[in-house]
Amino acid sequence: MRFRDEKLGDLERTREVVREWRFANPQGTPEQLLADVGRQFHPDWAPVLRSVLITVDRHHAREVTGHALPGRGCS
Repeated sequence: MRFRDEKLGDLERTREVVREWRFANPQGTPEQLLADVGRQFHPDWAPVLRSVLITVDRHHAREVTGHALPGRGCS
């Protein structure tokens, strides 16, 4: 899948799906994420799903440790 084939809301939808999945599966692995929600996305988006999961986890860790940046949402 080429970048220009993406639609404007694809990345935000990906973020929302991954955030919801992580909330429901706090101990889930990237492989489980792909198995559970990967069918909703183009197969070439597997690296994007993994990357968004890393970002979601990093943001959560910053919130827990008190190192979250003020006014910054999860991206």
